[in-house]
Parts: sequence; C-alpha cells; structure tokens
Amino acid sequence: MFFVVKRHTLILFACAAVALTASLSLFASPALPAFAPSAEEPIVYVLDAGHGGEDGGALSAAGDKESDINLSITLRLDALLRLLGKNTVLTRDADVSVYTDGAETLRQKKSSDLRNRVALVNAIPGAILVSVHQNSLPGVPSVRGAQAFYNAVEPGDALARSVQSALNQSVNSGDKAEKQIDKTIYLMKNVTCPAILVECGFLSNADEAARLQTPEHQKKLVAAIAAGILNEREEP
Repeated sequence: MFFVVKRHTLILFACAAVALTASLSLFASPALPAFAPSAEEPIVYVLDAGHGGEDGGALSAAGDKESDINLSITLRLDALLRLLGKNTVLTRDADVSVYTDGAETLRQKKSSDLRNRVALVNAIPGAILVSVHQNSLPGVPSVRGAQAFYNAVEPGDALARSVQSALNQSVNSGDKAEKQIDKTIYLMKNVTCPAILVECGFLSNADEAARLQTPEHQKKLVAAIAAGILNEREEP
C-alpha cells in the first residue's frame, strides 16, 4: 500500500497564503462555534484525493479524468495548509490506487483501496478528513457548482457549512447548501473522525470542466476550502 506524509518547500504558494489570510476574515461565519483541538491532540488534516490509479473516477466529455483533477487540487491544498503551519497527511501523492498487494480485479482493488484509506484515517489521533472529488451529471449538463458534504461525526456539519459558505462566495455562481453524505459512501461512513467531502464542480458541465483544470480556478477552490476549515476549527 502507498501512504505518504509530505513535507516540502512551498514558496510558490506565498501569494495564495496572503490571499487566504484575507479570505479568513471575508469568509468568516461568526455564528458558527469554533472547533479547537486539545493540547494533547493537535489537529491533523488528512487530505484525500479521490480515486487514482486504475480507478479514474468520472470523465469529462473531453476524456479528462476526475482522479487527476482531484490530485492536483489536493496537492495545492496540502501545500497551502503546510505553508500556514498546519499538520497534514496525504492518502496519495501520485496517480496510484492504495490497494494492498494481492488485490487482482478492479473491484477488489477499489475495495482494498477504500479499506486502506479508512484504516489510515482512523489510525491518526486528531484527524479531520477532507476528501476531494469532482461531480458528474451527464443527463443534466447545465448543473454546475462546488458543494460540501459531511459525515455524522461532529463537527463535520459545521465544517461543511463553513466551507460551503466560502465556496459560495468565491467560485459558485449561485448558492448551494452543504449536505450530509449518503450513508452508502464507504469512506465517509466508516471513518471515526469529522469528515467532509468536497465535490469541486461538475465534469459533465463543459465550461466548468475546463475551468477545473486551470491553476487559477484550482487556487480559488483551495483558498475557499482552507478558509472554510480554518475559520471553523481555529480558536477565535
């Protein structure tokens, strides 16, 4: 299996960090309670780029893989959070699936991959899971926008609400609401920590699919996600 803790120099994200500092006050939601870690258990953001390897996830009409976009956004988020002094762990840092040796069929590999991601998250004290994905609704290609989902562990709902507010102010053309994730989603159902899953946009919408691959739009998404989670979890 391939589990990675990344540490690298983040000079390229200095400008994004400055923008994020301003964003923290812009996106702030004073009505939301703060979520602060104990001194013994600092928060670790587990950043999960959905899919990977043989599992490419959704495809745009042009054939662009969800897994590639997920990874690019997640690496940018990791870089920014580390630049801000936060603890992060990545479930993957390359185009790989994190299945255990012995899995042979695609079904077996997907199942092993999800179990391994859950095991990684649940082994980290103070974890908060942020899983990055792209949506797709080919039957209604006009649908667009980023949306945050949360699991049943507190304060997952508040984290998603804060992130959704930031997304609505920065990248969405209309307001979307955060939602509790469907109970059939294995990763979100089985992790024991607060968790959010961010669908960054719709690959079935041609215009949005093109934007999702640009560094400019990815940086906007990353700043919004980081501002949302840090506004909610940091002490006032």
